[in-house]
Amino acid sequence: MFWLRKNVAEKVNGESVAEKVANEAEGFYRSGKMHCAEAVLAAVKNEFLPEAGDELVHLASGFGGGSGAGCICGAVAGGTMAIGLVVKDRKLSAALTKELHHWFKEQYRVTCCKALTADGKKRCVEFTANTAGKVAELLQQKQ
Repeated sequence: MFWLRKNVAEKVNGESVAEKVANEAEGFYRSGKMHCAEAVLAAVKNEFLPEAGDELVHLASGFGGGSGAGCICGAVAGGTMAIGLVVKDRKLSAALTKELHHWFKEQYRVTCCKALTADGKKRCVEFTANTAGKVAELLQQKQ
């Protein structure tokens, strides 16, 4: 991942935690069984709070495709939910969410699903994987 600082990220079996989470989110998305928000939330949950039930991922079901209205990218919404799940301090959660949104805008110019998918959903897998990895990176830095 272009944003990953290899010297900061912890390695697990030759793969950083952020890479592992990104790859898992990508796999969930590509399977067709989860959309962007679900895939990001599930992959982060599996790494940082595996004891949380899989039913929790259903909380993200309405956030795919910009929450049905095309507004906020589902990957960003899933990342925001994942941060809230893992981080118990509201101020820290808000700060990490702000950092995630800022990062996403730097990478992709906007967070609006309609704008991001104006030419089709071919990049959604990229948004999903990179956002999941960035959330993992943010969570690791704040531990």
